[in-house]
Amino acid sequence: MQNTDFSQTYLMAPDLPSAITTEDLQVFYGNNHAMHDATLQFPENRITALIGASGSGKSTFLRSLNRMNDDVATVTGKIMYHDTDINAKNVNVYAVRRHIGMVFQRPNPFAKSIRDNITFALKAYGIRNQAELDERIETSLKEAALWDEVKDTLDRSALSLSGGQAQRLCLARSLAVQPDVLLLDEPASALDPISTAKIEATLIKLAEHYTIIIVTHNMQQASRISQYTAFFHLGHVLEFDTTSNLFQTPQLPITRDYVTGHFG
Repeated sequence: MQNTDFSQTYLMAPDLPSAITTEDLQVFYGNNHAMHDATLQFPENRITALIGASGSGKSTFLRSLNRMNDDVATVTGKIMYHDTDINAKNVNVYAVRRHIGMVFQRPNPFAKSIRDNITFALKAYGIRNQAELDERIETSLKEAALWDEVKDTLDRSALSLSGGQAQRLCLARSLAVQPDVLLLDEPASALDPISTAKIEATLIKLAEHYTIIIVTHNMQQASRISQYTAFFHLGHVLEFDTTSNLFQTPQLPITRDYVTGHFG
């Protein structure tokens, strides 16, 4: 592959309301300039996939969207959530994370009961009414397609769940606080094909009510579940378009090389 001309980009602006918009977002780990000038619009109630090779900046970018990089990196530029720049210094980070939830690559259930995994954050936010807690438990577990599997054993340890169940529990835990946006960093990479299919089906259904941004190395997964895709390379966003356009008729040769497997 030839040297990349980072001035050559194709960043389509969706003609839809945006849930999150980034403007000239840059991330520095010390002297390492890990993310350059990322300007993207994420449409409401759609799934956007972030693709690119390892080290391309996908996860760094994703973690910036709910201030997960605060203690490890310097992040400049704007992250507009509706009309608020959530990258501003005076913003309440915990309030941001209530609206913008995150599910990580490997399932990380708390060493508590299934029930307590769901209610832990809710109680931290001051919700004590048992009827409301019970409703949130059932609703979030149903949204994560886990309710039927655990409804009779809510008091057993979450650590007893299978990998796929644990990942859906982590998804339910995020949903319980009723966010608007869900960030997912390779949520199915550690799962078997059956569990992966359940996660994908769940995300497609959730997109009716949530804006979803997902990092994935799996080209087939991106093409199956997302409506928009962004291609990252060496800390730059080079192409953003509808998923069908980006995979079938990419605008840049480097994008074509990546999605057709001729990259490197």
